[in-house]
Amino acid sequence: MKRAYSIRNVLDAKFKTMDFDGEWLDAVGRPELGGTWMIYGAPKNGKTSLAMKLARYLTRFCRVAYDSVEEGLSLSIQNCVERTFEGEANRRFLLLEKESMEELTERLSRRVSPDAVVIDSVQFLGLRWEEYKQLVERFPHKLFVFVSHVDGNQPEGRVAKKIWRDADVYIRVEGFRGFPVGRYGGEKPIDIYPERATRYWEMQK
Repeated sequence: MKRAYSIRNVLDAKFKTMDFDGEWLDAVGRPELGGTWMIYGAPKNGKTSLAMKLARYLTRFCRVAYDSVEEGLSLSIQNCVERTFEGEANRRFLLLEKESMEELTERLSRRVSPDAVVIDSVQFLGLRWEEYKQLVERFPHKLFVFVSHVDGNQPEGRVAKKIWRDADVYIRVEGFRGFPVGRYGGEKPIDIYPERATRYWEMQK
């Protein structure tokens, strides 16, 4: 039988949080370091750029791995890293080239391992729901950020939809702007490329 908590136990519990500020505070509040996030949107709208932007910001608080499952080490990923990091030699960031679930699990089991992992994308990882549940249950204090393609206005595929519903934070990307919804507050849209976002949304009026 699992433990039951009194009100005092609940109120006295401590959680490791990330002291976000600026646009990320406005977008998602001050989140716990752990759990699941999802970034999803149509192609060429900026979801990989937003995922990379988030990865860079997370390095202020922890070690981050970006598993480029879909593209691997490609020219477009190189350009995205160059735009995002602007020449910064960030030792808290690691790009993984198409690591499988087995390889990723082995990496995260090491004594010194990433605290947050961005998986781009869930469709190319070939993840099963049972594997996802095992992953987050085995590493409850690590943050997993899944990038997903869409089918209409929702993540593409049964597994991606179930992860989306399970996520603590999800960010829908459209027109170079992210629209966050989450459990920690915030929820103010975040621009990936401000000029392109402004141009896109002015055209929608």
